[in-house]
Amino acid sequence: MSEFQKKEADLSTRIAGVELKSPFILASGPLSFNADGMIRAFRAGAGACVTKTLRDNAAVNPVPHISSFGRDTLINSEKWSDFDASLWIEREIPKAKSEGVVVIASIGHTPEEAANLVKDVADAGADMIELVSYSEETMIPMVKIACRDASIPIICKISPNWPDPGSTAVKCLEAGAHAISAIDSVGPTLKIDIYNARPEMNSEDGYGWMSGAAIRPIALRIVSEIARKNCKELIGIGGVTRAEEAVEMLMAGAGAVGVCSIAMLKGVKVFEKLNRDLSKLLFQLGYSSIEAVKGAALPNFPEKEIIGKIAFSFDEGLCTKCKKCEIVCAYLARNLEFPHMNLDETLCRYCGLCISICPSGALKGKVSL
Repeated sequence: MSEFQKKEADLSTRIAGVELKSPFILASGPLSFNADGMIRAFRAGAGACVTKTLRDNAAVNPVPHISSFGRDTLINSEKWSDFDASLWIEREIPKAKSEGVVVIASIGHTPEEAANLVKDVADAGADMIELVSYSEETMIPMVKIACRDASIPIICKISPNWPDPGSTAVKCLEAGAHAISAIDSVGPTLKIDIYNARPEMNSEDGYGWMSGAAIRPIALRIVSEIARKNCKELIGIGGVTRAEEAVEMLMAGAGAVGVCSIAMLKGVKVFEKLNRDLSKLLFQLGYSSIEAVKGAALPNFPEKEIIGKIAFSFDEGLCTKCKKCEIVCAYLARNLEFPHMNLDETLCRYCGLCISICPSGALKGKVSL
């Protein structure tokens, strides 16, 4: 029976030659604090799991150091792993591997630490290594050291806080990296506890780093930039909470999708739902596999600004009468008198917000030049 006869797409994928059962990767964070956390996520459907970042010294975190920022976004001042690297090398990585987990070991943040840790982490059984750094100047030497000391694929995690993430990714690949992951968390950011009139994070400056849904547009832009620089091995990370958003990331050029914040907020069973929903959605969109959808949007990026109008269409059978299209029209151009949708074209600026806000797809539009 073919994939299309099953009405599902094949979710298997490859990153730097490593086979993954699912494109969803548990990104580095609290859920991968040890082997048990990674095993739990892998059994729930994650294709691979990234460890908390290993450094020469275990982290001591301020309290509190993670807070919700809206419904599906987080702010944190959490550091790297609070386990000694030796524990990961001697116990946690081998334990996760013994349970079949595809392990991506995160190592930061300096060339000296890369020299101290890469070989031992690779020898412990990690399938890939993800390098994390605070600057491009530090990252490039780390890549060269990692490629020297390990024969497994090396991934560079790109920060959105760097001046030109796309160019940095290219430099990493030229230095020997096998793949890119993008993006790391955004910041510094600030959340105020209004009841105590103080920053909610107890870091030394009160600031934190943002992850989750709020950073997804930034992540998509950077992923697409890196993909358009001919990077074929790319993990997109940042704000994916459901299958539709995963498709965006794949169409922007990613071959796998990192997930962390939504799994923290909803539990690791979110991987089961993401896999199930993505397989069905890809089939509905006409894609049989991850490879088929990967980069699908890249040829369609405009080369110049598009000026014209939108030809609207309205399906009264799908309309829920919510009137959101009418409410959001800043120009008072739209009026729903069900079953009639009225539009004053002398007022409409064709901004497109009414289409994007329609919950049922009753209101559609096509750009006409």
